[in-house]
Amino acid sequence: MERPIKQTTRDRRLTPEEVAKYRKIREQIEQEKPEINSRIRAHMAEVTDLAKIFSELRRVREQQGMSLTDLQDKTGIDRASLSKLETGQRANFTLETVVRYAEAVGKHVQFVLSEKA
Repeated sequence: MERPIKQTTRDRRLTPEEVAKYRKIREQIEQEKPEINSRIRAHMAEVTDLAKIFSELRRVREQQGMSLTDLQDKTGIDRASLSKLETGQRANFTLETVVRYAEAVGKHVQFVLSEKA
């Protein structure tokens, strides 16, 4: 269902050319939306997969009886940041951070390249 375009701006009515231009832009956005949403979902899945790494690293750390303070001493990463990584509150991290954490608990990080789904 197409919604009517309100054909006014703050101080004047839109010209027929402007109405056509904006309608074309809206149509293009509607056409591109499924692809954009698909890319967003794929990106979010990747971020979620990466966040699972920290959940697993936390499990290993706790099995070893290591506290966040111990981990901070070994990695040089502050406790608050480590906690946020482990709980998924911080999704923006570097590969170096993953490697440093993994090495501190005696693990090795491997990267696998696979086909896009």
